[in-house]
Amino acid sequence: MDSDQPRVDNYWAATRRLTAWLLLVWLATGFCAVYFARELAGLTIFGWPLSFYLAAQGASLVYLAIIGFYVWRMRRMDRHTNP
Repeated sequence: MDSDQPRVDNYWAATRRLTAWLLLVWLATGFCAVYFARELAGLTIFGWPLSFYLAAQGASLVYLAIIGFYVWRMRRMDRHTNP
């Protein structure tokens, strides 16, 4: 039982690192999408700038990619940790 402890500790350290990096990507995406969409304002649709709509759609795609990457990476880590 004690021989598995370093492996478990490494697993959880890697999980926390991955989660922290993906949260930083999520935060940067949310901030940048709104911040830079103001610079692209020009065309409006139904009273809303098109750039905000496009930024929201792009951010949603990035969020889906973050979830997909998290699932893929955690499955690899689970398989590696629990042979």
